[in-house]
Amino acid sequence: QVQLVESGGGLVQAGGSLRLSCAASGRTSSSVSMAWFRQTPGKEREFVAGINWSGGVWNYGDSVKDRFVISRDNAKNTVYLEMNNLKPEDTAVYYCAARPSVVIVTAAQDWDSWGQGTQVTVYS
Repeated sequence: QVQLVESGGGLVQAGGSLRLSCAASGRTSSSVSMAWFRQTPGKEREFVAGINWSGGVWNYGDSVKDRFVISRDNAKNTVYLEMNNLKPEDTAVYYCAARPSVVIVTAAQDWDSWGQGTQVTVYS
């Protein structure tokens, strides 16, 4: 198991930017992938972005392409989500996730470890 702790959420005006961080501890592997999901009330968790821990492969959800950037710092066991040009529809609880595979998938059920989430609220 991997323990994940998100941080960096907050209140931001539309058009602004935020950077989320996810610190991983416990069992780690060079074959692990990490991702960001988000969830709003009454909806399932939506895939936002994923990255191979050491493979340098990225995947983004259609709703955030060209606005969000996922990156990692292997030495710090940390993954980041740089969110730019934020829109009110980006408002959600953002969760960090991990799975023991180099393959990035978009279904939340296929991810093994989850953080507690961090709230992002975008106002106009």
